Amino acid sequence: CALSKCATYATPLGNLAVDTGIYDELRATGHFVDMDVDVDEAEHSLELHLPYIFKCFEVEEPEHQRPTLVPIMVGSLSQQAEATYGTILAPYLDDDANLFIVSSDFCHWGERFGYRPWDEHRTDVRVHQQIEEMDRAGMRIIESKDADAFAAYLKKTGNTICGRHPIGVLLQTLRKSG
Repeated sequence: CALSKCATYATPLGNLAVDTGIYDELRATGHFVDMDVDVDEAEHSLELHLPYIFKCFEVEEPEHQRPTLVPIMVGSLSQQAEATYGTILAPYLDDDANLFIVSSDFCHWGERFGYRPWDEHRTDVRVHQQIEEMDRAGMRIIESKDADAFAAYLKKTGNTICGRHPIGVLLQTLRKSG
């Protein structure tokens, strides 16, 4: 997992500060690397959420009174690594002052992604409907908060859920939290 080198994130509505104290704690675990600024700037998942986060926590007070961010870029991880990060992050999840936001746009399919889950024997639905069924099954497993069931689902379906590893880390964090 990677941490930003930026001290603030700019949104069209205003800036949000990175919590450098928590970043120091995470770096001290030896399990996080710093991402290059160009990689950080190219990552669209957080960029799309920042204006909403800003608006949800908008206050009339000076900028330093706004909640801080702890952006973590989660790459491709093994289930064991997801569990390690879950253990590291669990104390932060247990703190009511923190809010975790993990997002996914679910299945990426087609030639570009090398994935097309199509059951030729199912003539009752089209491919997009099969993908929706598959994604909804994954969502139900995520809602059950069962990290092992989610990993088994991914193995069985091969679903290319964008954000599957951050979801796995969150499920492991939930497992480890008090």
